[in-house]
Amino acid sequence: MSSAANAKPVLQGVKIRPRKGVQKATAKFEPTVFRDAFISVISSATPGNLDDLSTKLDAAGNNLEYRRYAETLFELLITGRLLAPGGTFLEDGTPASPFSIFQAQDDLASIRKYVDVFHKLMRRYKYLQRGFEDTLTNLLQYINKFSPEDTNKLAMATGLFCASGLASLTVLTVLFKEHLVKEGLSLQFVTTVFKIYLIDQSVDQFGLNLYKVGMSDRLLDFFPPNKRDEDSFARHFEAEDMKQLVVYQNKKQLVLRKESIIENVKTFLEEGKTAECMTFLKAQSKESGLSEPEFIPLIWTGIMASVDWGTRMDQIDGQIVKQVQQYSKLLGAFCTSPKTEIALLQHIQVNFYEDARFIKQFRAVTQRLYNNDVLSESAILYWAEKGVKPQGKTVFMKQMEPFIHWLKNASDEEDSEEEE
Repeated sequence: MSSAANAKPVLQGVKIRPRKGVQKATAKFEPTVFRDAFISVISSATPGNLDDLSTKLDAAGNNLEYRRYAETLFELLITGRLLAPGGTFLEDGTPASPFSIFQAQDDLASIRKYVDVFHKLMRRYKYLQRGFEDTLTNLLQYINKFSPEDTNKLAMATGLFCASGLASLTVLTVLFKEHLVKEGLSLQFVTTVFKIYLIDQSVDQFGLNLYKVGMSDRLLDFFPPNKRDEDSFARHFEAEDMKQLVVYQNKKQLVLRKESIIENVKTFLEEGKTAECMTFLKAQSKESGLSEPEFIPLIWTGIMASVDWGTRMDQIDGQIVKQVQQYSKLLGAFCTSPKTEIALLQHIQVNFYEDARFIKQFRAVTQRLYNNDVLSESAILYWAEKGVKPQGKTVFMKQMEPFIHWLKNASDEEDSEEEE
């Protein structure tokens, strides 16, 4: 049979249409064409009727390529114009959109109504979330290009976006850019954002969201370099009637200060520099503003962190007592009142409860601290009667029973001798 007979038939003159998805992927990217079509949709809504506008935007998503032109879409909804490279507006003779954040009145009530349009749109088209955050981040880096009035509107809207979860606080990281910080624009912008945010959310929720995006330690970075200190922070936000933010910052700084003390104690002891550690702690006890009962747990935590404990229980049992013996003088220097002694004993109790490797050594450690004059008889007896923590209470009280009994008998004998 000839090869010609085996040849497959071929359609002649038939045009094969590509799939719709392929057509879209290869179509020319034309943001100005999208803009014109989008503004036409907005212009068809009843002026001032934001509900009608939301309905039009919802329906337009069936015809306009919202996914592909997400950046263009949100530039128009926020600024009313398209941005050219460098943050200036594209000047091609096209009028601004009749609806945008920049077109709203410069007050919170009006901005809130406009932000509601964004909520309705993104509830319908959830895939726009990422494009929205990317566009908002891009716009914030150009706040020096916008008028003060438009910048304030954008700041209020950003506060509402973030408080409602429409955008995360990570959009503000672009404001760490040096030129924006140096000119004071970043601080002015985030002050408005935070003020609006705290109207709708608690400062605790605000702090949690800052932590989630890695910004909880960076609030001072919004301040110009010559004002980047705690006093400037407090003065600025108290003047803006945001004392709750000052309280939050003070608490956060206290946590950081405590973590720093622990880390320094750990490093000094790892390097065998006990004398230098003592000098450091004496300075910190004065500068930190912490009371002695607040300070002593940090020293204990640093001591424990400086040792590689391993997992063998027979080694740990001897090692923990050895460490207490070695650093009793360090602990004793900052344990000069009954209240501090009780605070130390309570902290050790909770520490050993949370790390079961040490739980059996609680009595041995307490006895060693007693023998080395770090803990007094009265502090230990008070702890047993009134100061023991709930964590592992039964276990620790049973373990301490012989020692407590011995202390009470010793105390009774001393009283008898004094009477004689």
